Amino acid sequence: MWGAGHAVCLGPDIDTDMVIAGRYLRTKDHSVWVSHVFEDLDPALAGQLNGAVIVAGKNFGCGSSREQAAIALREAGVAAVIAPSFARIFFRNAINVGLPVIECTISCIEGEKVRFDLAAGWVEAAGNHYPIRPLSPRMREILTTGGLVNYWRGHR
Repeated sequence: MWGAGHAVCLGPDIDTDMVIAGRYLRTKDHSVWVSHVFEDLDPALAGQLNGAVIVAGKNFGCGSSREQAAIALREAGVAAVIAPSFARIFFRNAINVGLPVIECTISCIEGEKVRFDLAAGWVEAAGNHYPIRPLSPRMREILTTGGLVNYWRGHR
């Protein structure tokens, strides 16, 4: 699985409440979540996420174990999230909803093109190739099929 997008640079310790605040979780309407993604961090970010690769610092997705954070990012059009480390539950939630998460440390320049290839195990940014922590073949297949539900539907 491969992809690309423009970089949106974030810092470390972005918790799930920063991704989508709890006050918006009373609805299951994903369009509401999309319009309020990162609202408490920077209200302008929601409009920059379609086709983006989020490049963040360590511990992305810490905090509450809400799968709505990963869904909101996927529905906003985020191609992948790259960070040196992820909260374990966010990492699995992202894989399960079909949002690529890539463990890697790269330099981030806002708006630059970032490419990745999960099967080959690399990220490219600013002309530099970075090795990534590989995902298992099953995780890559879950991502390729669009998430865990689609994966299991295909394996009945």
